[in-house]
Amino acid sequence: MQETILGFVAKANSYLADYILIVLLLGVGLLFTFRTGFVQIRCFSEGMKRVFGNIKLFGNKNAGGGLSSFQALATAIAAQVGTGNIVGAAGAILTGGPGAIFWMWIIAFLGMATIYAEAVLAQETKIKCENGEVLGGPVYYMKKAFKGGFGKFLAGFFSIAIILALGFMGSMVQSNSIAESCNTAFGIPTWIVGIILSVVAAFIFLGGIQRIASVTEKLVPIMACLFLLGGLVILAVNVKSIPATFGMIFKYAFTPSALIGGGIGYAIKTAISQGAKRGLFSNEAGMGSTPHAHAQANVEKPHDQGVVAMVGVFIDTFVVLTMTALVIICTLFVNGPLAGADGTTYANLLAESGISKTNAMQLAAGSVFGSNIGAIFVAVCLLFFAFSTVISWNFFGKVNVQYLFKNNKIATIIYSVISIVFIFLGTIASNDLVWELTDFFNYLMVIPNAIALIALSNLVVKISKEGIAAKKAAKKNK
Repeated sequence: MQETILGFVAKANSYLADYILIVLLLGVGLLFTFRTGFVQIRCFSEGMKRVFGNIKLFGNKNAGGGLSSFQALATAIAAQVGTGNIVGAAGAILTGGPGAIFWMWIIAFLGMATIYAEAVLAQETKIKCENGEVLGGPVYYMKKAFKGGFGKFLAGFFSIAIILALGFMGSMVQSNSIAESCNTAFGIPTWIVGIILSVVAAFIFLGGIQRIASVTEKLVPIMACLFLLGGLVILAVNVKSIPATFGMIFKYAFTPSALIGGGIGYAIKTAISQGAKRGLFSNEAGMGSTPHAHAQANVEKPHDQGVVAMVGVFIDTFVVLTMTALVIICTLFVNGPLAGADGTTYANLLAESGISKTNAMQLAAGSVFGSNIGAIFVAVCLLFFAFSTVISWNFFGKVNVQYLFKNNKIATIIYSVISIVFIFLGTIASNDLVWELTDFFNYLMVIPNAIALIALSNLVVKISKEGIAAKKAAKKNK
């Protein structure tokens, strides 16, 4: 039964990823890149200053509800930096070749403009409940974009898709990766990992957004530093191979058939589609997930959080995911079992070495730290990455449950219980099926979100111009 479902969903995903997803992601990214005058370049330094400058990083609670700008960003990064940065990146490289990472970079660069638009619109359309709770996200700017029935349809469609994609299926992907890595590193049965994750998740879910923010603002810096430190050690040992590693990324971005075989057209399409869909799963720009976090930020102007949101995509893709890519390519393709592979031998070498997207990073780390320590290092990183994502994704789904059921408390409790069940099920389910189902619902989220973003592009441009003008005026007054 699982094989039948897997085959059907895989075919649907192939069509969505190869055609609809690429067109929407590139199209929306290009639209906002040019219409905002390359906001991801013009305002990048402003975003970095707002994140790492003089803002209060920890415990910045506001009596009026909401979060500090950093807490909102940490919640967003917790969602962005997950298994997609390790398992997803490995899968893209093994399927589309090292060149898939180049296309991930392109998607992320354009995605920085897209996520700017998402955060700006989330801030512009958020609402505050009587109890002080802040609600915001794509469903609110979809209804602003389209008054009447069509707006309600898009919002309802998106809400159902995100609840399934992130609240349920997405949690399965994350817990599945945690369970498999812990089983490999420590020999712990996957179902025991599932029980532990479910209990801890329940405690955090019941604490609301303030508890979620409190966890993510501390967890995100720790997990990022741990992973990057380990990655730097691996690259330092293989420092002579770093130029060749970058060379493979750029070479196989345009001639992937030399490695993965097939015609040049098919190979390039594979590399681009892998980069696009894994890039989406990693940085989530255009997917409509992280606006829920950015809507919570207490900032003076929507533009202020928009530039902060761009930093999240930069950290996710250009820092964390790139570290994964360099480590895997350096240790497996340049120096390891896949060195010297070409279009006729690659598939055989891949099968003979037993390398898969779930163990590639562990093998890469093991080449320097030893198999046991390498497996433990990756398992600990995946635990941090994936669990932080589960926390944030649950909140994103919850906002949409509140929208669908008019802020009904019983509905949100039922949603949380079902989410916890899915977390456990993910630890005992088929890895391939879990990934395909998650991809499927992720893609469905993109469609209504992209439609709303395009419809509101004039508003985004207006807010961008006002924000940049205000910044220039502030400089003159100093």
